[in-house]
Amino acid sequence: MLNPLADIGKLIDAGGPVLLLIAALLLLMWTLVFERFWYFRRGLKKDIAAVLARWEARPERHSVRAHQIREALISTVTLDINRNLPMIRSLIAIAPLLGLLGTVTGMIGVFEVLSLSSGGDARSMAAGVSRATIPTMAGMVAALSGVFANTFLRRVAEREQQLLADHLTMDH
Repeated sequence: MLNPLADIGKLIDAGGPVLLLIAALLLLMWTLVFERFWYFRRGLKKDIAAVLARWEARPERHSVRAHQIREALISTVTLDINRNLPMIRSLIAIAPLLGLLGTVTGMIGVFEVLSLSSGGDARSMAAGVSRATIPTMAGMVAALSGVFANTFLRRVAEREQQLLADHLTMDH
């Protein structure tokens, strides 16, 4: 019978406590990614509509002051569009480093077995090597999943910023 919690416990035992850090990082990263998806799907439309209404309510749009107001409106929405994107990029960069930390701690276990058994017990060394490779794999998978999401989010953000700038015309 399948017991997912027991399987997760076995994986953590095999990979070491660094897997918990990677899991926490992954949870935070994907929470931020889903928050951005939600914002682009729901909140951004409201923000753009409010900025467009404010801009359209202006009687004149040709002066230097109007141009500065336009730039300020675009900047305000751009800040909201780009919120949490730098944090997501940082978490993507940290994930492989945590995997590397797991590699180092696992290899320390291998060297400890080597020093205690004076030649090495193959089974104990295999556990250390497993403890070294599982976090590396987990860190890389976490980073790769975040890279794809970040690329998509960044493209959407750039497109929405450009569309907003295009909609705030200075023609009348």
